[in-house]
Amino acid sequence: MTEPHSTPAPLPPAGRRTRPILPIALLLLVAVATTAVVLLVTRGVPSDPAGIGTGKTVPNVAGTTLTGKAFDLAALRGKPVLINFWGPGCIPCREEFPLLAAKAAEHQASGLVIVGVLTDDPVEPARAFAAQYGGTWETVIDPGGTIKAAYHVIARPQTYFVDRDGVLRSIQPGQLTDADFERQFAKIAGGG
Repeated sequence: MTEPHSTPAPLPPAGRRTRPILPIALLLLVAVATTAVVLLVTRGVPSDPAGIGTGKTVPNVAGTTLTGKAFDLAALRGKPVLINFWGPGCIPCREEFPLLAAKAAEHQASGLVIVGVLTDDPVEPARAFAAQYGGTWETVIDPGGTIKAAYHVIARPQTYFVDRDGVLRSIQPGQLTDADFERQFAKIAGGG
């Protein structure tokens, strides 16, 4: 007995063929990146990702600000300082910005100074964003990434809480919440 001969189904036109490997590879890449971020956030971003040492004097931040002024962190000794590495192209930075504006006003009487460090984004969009959303603090431009390198910034936003003596007391990798801010600000607000 012979089996009937079957003809294979015709292939779709070249423009309509799909490449299942590309979507699968992209999904795999997204899954790996998401897993890495989740592990960093939930399991163990080191307590000192900067490598500068909690309890040690922070590296100086000096340069030109978005407003064209000269800036030197050393001039802020005697005040609690929050150093925030950010850029307007970073979505969590954009979401965090209103909180920083509110906290700058709320803690003005304690002498809090917020210092932004523009990281990995162009100046003009940062200048426009800061003006539009109430960024009254100075943001230092870091075109060569030397400040970012000195602080070993691993991602944006990343925030450093520095006490009145210029000593690092806490680091917040990722976006600050109100509770994060208050808990870490308490470590630098004393004295003065």
